[in-house]
Amino acid sequence: MILVTGATGNIGRTLLDELRAAGAGPVRGLTRDAARAWLPAGVEACEGDFADPASLAPALDGVRSLFLVSRIGSDAGILDAARRAGVEHVVLVSSIAVQTHPHLGPARENAAVERLLRDSGMAWTVLRPTQFASNALWWAATIRERRTVRVPYPDTGLPTIHPADIAAVARVALTEPGHQGRTYPLTGPERVTARQQLEAVASALGREVAVAEAGREEAHRQLAAVLGAEAADAVLDLTGGDVNDELLAVRDTVERVTGSAARPFRRWVSENLAAFR
Repeated sequence: MILVTGATGNIGRTLLDELRAAGAGPVRGLTRDAARAWLPAGVEACEGDFADPASLAPALDGVRSLFLVSRIGSDAGILDAARRAGVEHVVLVSSIAVQTHPHLGPARENAAVERLLRDSGMAWTVLRPTQFASNALWWAATIRERRTVRVPYPDTGLPTIHPADIAAVARVALTEPGHQGRTYPLTGPERVTARQQLEAVASALGREVAVAEAGREEAHRQLAAVLGAEAADAVLDLTGGDVNDELLAVRDTVERVTGSAARPFRRWVSENLAAFR
C-alpha cells in the first residue's frame, strides 16, 4: 500500500494519477476532508490531521511506502507515526534551498526534516525541487482583473519546475528499485524569468498583460502579510535578491529518473489557463 499525503494538491493529485496509470497496486490518498475530495478512481480516500499525528493511524495502517511534503504539520510526529505503523520507505519533498541557501530559515527547517527522516530507520528518498511553475497562480487574480502585475526581480530567470515532474519522479522513486538513499535536485528544462512567465500567460490569453517592477520593500510587505516576515525574505532572496550558480543551474534529473524531458513553463500555462481568464 502506498499513501500519498496532500492528495488534492498540485503534486499529490498528479502523483495519484501516475500511480494508478502505472498499476502500482493499492493506493491511498490522505486529505483533511475525504467526503469532499476528488480522487482518481481506484484510490482509497482517508482523512487525517497533520497537526495531530495520532489521527493518521488509520491512514497508515498497512502502508509500506509514504509520499510526504515537508513542513505541513508535525514532521517528527508524522515520521514517528509512520515508523510505528511499519512504513518502510518515505519519499520526501523538501526544497533545493537546502543546498543553495542553507542559511535561510525555511531551508534550515527543511534540512531538519531531512535529518529526521534519515535518522528514522526507514528507507528514504529526498526530492529537492526549485521554484514551482504553479507559483504563477499568485498573479491570477491580478491578471483576471486586468490590472498591472507588479513583481520583484522580473528579469531573474530560474529553472522553474512543473509540479507534474515532481510527481513523476516521486512515482518512480515509490515504485522502482534503485532510488532509496538518494537525494534528487529537481528543476525545469530552462531558466524562465517572471517577465517571460507573464508573457507566456499573455500569449496564451491572446491579450496584453501589463508588468511593472516592484521594489523589495513593497514586495516584502505583501508577501509578509501572507507568509510571515522571515519566509517573505527567503522568497525574495530565492527569486532574485540573492541568487547563485547552484540555484540557477538547469539539471537533467527529471529526464534521468523518469526517461522523459522536464516540461517547459508554457506547458503548465496551457494546462492551467482557465485560472487566468
